[in-house]
Amino acid sequence: MKEAFEISGVPSEGGVLIVADHASNHVPDDIDLGISPRYFEDHIAFDPGTAAIARMMTENSGYLAILSTVSRLVVDCNRFPDEHSVIPERSDGVEIPGNQISAAERQTRLDRYFTPYHDRVHALVLDLKPALVLSLHSFSPTLRSNPQLQRPWDVGILYNQYETASRFAIQFLEAEGMLNVGDQLPYSGKELNATMDRHCEALGQPYFGAELRQDLIMEPVGQRRFADILLRSCDKIRTALA
Repeated sequence: MKEAFEISGVPSEGGVLIVADHASNHVPDDIDLGISPRYFEDHIAFDPGTAAIARMMTENSGYLAILSTVSRLVVDCNRFPDEHSVIPERSDGVEIPGNQISAAERQTRLDRYFTPYHDRVHALVLDLKPALVLSLHSFSPTLRSNPQLQRPWDVGILYNQYETASRFAIQFLEAEGMLNVGDQLPYSGKELNATMDRHCEALGQPYFGAELRQDLIMEPVGQRRFADILLRSCDKIRTALA
């Protein structure tokens, strides 16, 4: 059975920990979601580009990443375990009949994928005491459910109560030039921040969330560009926080 997470990089204390909740579009063979396989390449299944960017960043000393290895349609690791949407029955206008399951089946799926992933994230934060945690996501520039909605940002920064690292992130990303940087856009960390709320806010751990626009990171050139941008920004944030 495939593990619930992948580790990329070499662990080191006081570095940067990258957390990628939606890195994979993998659906286990024994789970039938009841939808067309074409949706497995869609943004409802995963955050395209984030796995490649996380791995590129961990080529650098002091960077470690943990990546979820199962599609967010199987279990959404950026939710709380008691949220109904942790196993979504609908996403961006697509019904997911295979997720209309019993409470016992839901718990089995959480035990198999959600809990081991979060246990490892928690252990990494406690053991490594990172100077900074980066919650890495990507977003679709358009939505089926609201095609009129414009989402023009190149990168959005998300946070909840803890804002310090995010304020630095916005400052340093804007200083890169030619980037449209969203503050709590296209989502607000006040509403969608479950993993960081559990493992960073609750522990006083410095972090920020980054949402990258998917059409900019679908190919290796764009992925490398944003990996380098995030590396520069994270290094500056670490210095600023010290």
